[in-house]
Amino acid sequence: MTAAPGLVVATAGHVDHGKSTLLRALTGTDPDRLAEERRRGLTLDLGFVWTTAPGGRTLAFVDVPGHHRYLATTFAGIATAPAVLLVVSADEGWRRQTAEHLAALDAFGVRTGLLVVTRADLADPAPALAEAVERTSGTGLAGAPAVAVSARTGEGLDLLVGELDTLAAARQPPDPAAPVRLWLDRAFTMAGAGTVVTGTLEAGTLAEGDTLHLAPAGRTVQVRRLQSLGHTVPRVTGPARVAVNLRRIAADEVGRGNALLTPGRWWTTDRVDVRYVPIGGPDGSAEPPRLASEPLVHCGTAATSARLRPLGRDAARLTLRTPLPLHVGDRLLLRDPGSRLLVGATVLDPEPPPLTGRGAAATRARRLAGIAEPTDPAVRLATVGLAERGRLAAQGYAVDADGARWLLDGGHTERLGAALAAAVREHAEAHPADPGLPLARARRLLALPPDTDWERLAAVSGVELVLREGRVYRADEADRLPAAVAAGLEGLLDDLRSAPFQAPTRRRLDELGLTAQALTLLVRRGALERVGDVHLPAGSVDRAARRLAGLPRPFTVGEAARALAVSRRVAIPLLETLDATGRTHRRPDGRRTLTDGG
Repeated sequence: MTAAPGLVVATAGHVDHGKSTLLRALTGTDPDRLAEERRRGLTLDLGFVWTTAPGGRTLAFVDVPGHHRYLATTFAGIATAPAVLLVVSADEGWRRQTAEHLAALDAFGVRTGLLVVTRADLADPAPALAEAVERTSGTGLAGAPAVAVSARTGEGLDLLVGELDTLAAARQPPDPAAPVRLWLDRAFTMAGAGTVVTGTLEAGTLAEGDTLHLAPAGRTVQVRRLQSLGHTVPRVTGPARVAVNLRRIAADEVGRGNALLTPGRWWTTDRVDVRYVPIGGPDGSAEPPRLASEPLVHCGTAATSARLRPLGRDAARLTLRTPLPLHVGDRLLLRDPGSRLLVGATVLDPEPPPLTGRGAAATRARRLAGIAEPTDPAVRLATVGLAERGRLAAQGYAVDADGARWLLDGGHTERLGAALAAAVREHAEAHPADPGLPLARARRLLALPPDTDWERLAAVSGVELVLREGRVYRADEADRLPAAVAAGLEGLLDDLRSAPFQAPTRRRLDELGLTAQALTLLVRRGALERVGDVHLPAGSVDRAARRLAGLPRPFTVGEAARALAVSRRVAIPLLETLDATGRTHRRPDGRRTLTDGG
């Protein structure tokens, strides 16, 4: 069985406005799990219940506390829910906690929901409905359908379920192939099963046997079994409430605020640049928020303290005490614990550069102010110039899965091309005997990855560059030898005309002006071949093998040296090369024979 698609809905609203009573009437199940909650008639922790709409669609609910002392718990419940029931009682109307919950919903970017006026049997719901509509104008819930209900009499409940079903049907389903980030709201041990964690799966798919990453601990865990809405299922696709039975971890090693992640698809960071999100409604302000220097940061079910550094009027850098797994575009809630000020924020950069040097913060503020679409990879590339495709995907940028491993900013590409041309010129001036710049050195000089597209850089260098033999040359130097090297080669070949195997000594090479660099170039160009520590014209090893074929077998080193008219200085490296290539075989007594392939 696969869990049917449906909707996950959180409650929100002032304490004692009937949220839990409403869910009990809708589902037949009490969302208050704790004995103390039932004794006091007060929701203290998150509750989870569900029902099925007449059309067969599942409706799962996350009940949150209404009391201001439990704000962190409330935020953990509403942050991951795709939709919300904003509850106001007919007899009490709009209250401070209602406004606080609405501000949090706006900060988290919740835009799907219903306005529900409860206790319609105790007072005329019309004034409360009118005020709720007015208060939500300018927020993500502006224009949300409004329903008056009475949990005691059942009035309006059928209409509410119908509106919820309509809401679920109209909502665009999330991508089933999206990377999973399951924020955990509970962890416990179940007899015979082991560790079980629960959460709201917003998008993506979980399946039995999946290997996941646990953040922020950095551990790897495996899914043993899955349940959704009381049923064991092989896989679950969001949005859904899900219980995950985990292997490889104890219940006391995981808890609320942790997240199960698709490996390699999220960026866990303790430093992030954000832009404030204006919270709408009649009480909203256009003035920039005046947050404390150490606000609390809420994301998913996690909450952590942070240090805040303003970056211009509407942006800031957050240094988080506990790392969070983030994507660009994620919504955060910043809370001032002293004033209870709530501020929304959008993640602009989960890997921001250090702010070093005078004016760095002002420069960064200007760059952040220019970001229109945070998920555009061009935004990141404009900052770093060069980025790995997989890294961009893990940070939430909109990049295709396939394509070149590294992405380059257009302007940075041109700058690199010019820098490459300059580096080739400087190398040629410093090493006239071997003017080609090795690609490995070019990569180090320009801080480029191993699989750099050198052809692309050469094409935008502003000069004609040629790639050859693992080096970059100016076009006029790629096919010709430097004059001094060409003259030295000509002299060497003249020396060998009468004694073709008599490799020149180091003294003679110096006389010819053939440095180590020049010899390396001649070997690379195929004019010479290196035989041990000596250099001979290309093809000399093959010619030596043919000459040695006329000797009696086996033969000694001395006999080979006389046949080649060389000393042991040259004969030994020639024979060792023939041994290494399988054309001669060295016997235990030191004598050799030519093999059939020799």
